[in-house]
Amino acid sequence: MGSAPRAPHHVGVLLAAGAGRRYGKPKVLVKGWLDTAVGALRDGGCADVVVVLGAAEVATPPGAAAVLAPDWADGLSASVRAGLAEAGRRHADFAVLHVVDTPDVGPDVVARVLARAAASPSGLARAYFGDRPGHPVVLARRQWPGVLARISGDQGAGAYLRDRGDVEAVDCGDLAGGQDIDEPETNPGPR
Repeated sequence: MGSAPRAPHHVGVLLAAGAGRRYGKPKVLVKGWLDTAVGALRDGGCADVVVVLGAAEVATPPGAAAVLAPDWADGLSASVRAGLAEAGRRHADFAVLHVVDTPDVGPDVVARVLARAAASPSGLARAYFGDRPGHPVVLARRQWPGVLARISGDQGAGAYLRDRGDVEAVDCGDLAGGQDIDEPETNPGPR
C-alpha cells in the first residue's frame, strides 16, 4: 500500500525589511507589530514563518526565523525575492506573503485566504477589505517563477496578480480593516 499524500506545507513570509521613511523608523521596530504579524501567520496555518529583515535587524519571536534581504533598499521586490528563496529552502508548497504594518490582520484572515488558495486550481488568493486588495497574499509554489519574473523595485506580486484572471479575491472586511499604517498618527496600536 502507498503512503497517504503529504499535507501541503505552508510557509509564512513576513515582509519587514523597509526603512519606514514616512513612519519615521523601520516598522518592524513598532512595539507589538512583529509579534502580531508572526502570530497571525503561525496561528493562521503556517508551519514555518520567516521574517525578511533589512533596514533594522531584530530578534524574531519564538517560532519564526529571520532572513536578511541584503538589497532591501532596492524596494519590496528584494524582500519578496529573499522571502520566496527561504520558503523554497523550507520546501513550501504555498508561500503566505504578509506585511508587518497591518496590525489588525489576525490569524482568522490568514486562515481564510490560505484555505481559498489551497482549494483554488490556480493556488492564488489575496485578501480584500471591501474593494481594496491587501495582505496576506497566498502563492502556490508553481506560481513563484512568474511572480519573480514580474517584480522589480518597489513592486511586489501585485502586478502579476492583476494580470491574471484566476486569483481568488477573498473578502476579509468582516474580520479586519487591513489598512497599511504608513504614518505614526494613523497607528491604532495592536488589537
